Amino acid sequence: MHCPFCGMQDTKVIDSRLVAEGASVRRRRECTDCKERFTTFETAELIMPRVIKTDGTREPFNEDKLRSGLHRALEKRPVSIEATEQAINNVKSSLRATGEREVTSQEIGALVMENLKALDKVAYIRFASVYRAFDDIREFGEEIARLND
Repeated sequence: MHCPFCGMQDTKVIDSRLVAEGASVRRRRECTDCKERFTTFETAELIMPRVIKTDGTREPFNEDKLRSGLHRALEKRPVSIEATEQAINNVKSSLRATGEREVTSQEIGALVMENLKALDKVAYIRFASVYRAFDDIREFGEEIARLND
């Protein structure tokens, strides 16, 4: 690691601690040349798969799109921010666990619906009505009936 003060390449770690519930390592370093101290953080680089859209185009995974879709479905519903963030993390973990470099938007939608079903049934129906683009009230009623089973 280069010293941010003098640019020297040789620095030594003088203290390491786990932070962010073990998701990151905080390292206190000292330059062997100028003796200045500085802090670095080390986290695992987790690469998300690319998304194959319904029209066949590909784009990078966008966590903001995922978050906004969940927030729209959960709007005015009694679900905590922590539970929403956990659902987002569950979807991301499931996508990484596939080991695939690319996933379809349908797979992401199915994961979102699975998590919403566990969080809030009304939010699940809201999301499903947009995601599945119900053509008529009968399809909508059938989805509600499946939810009750």
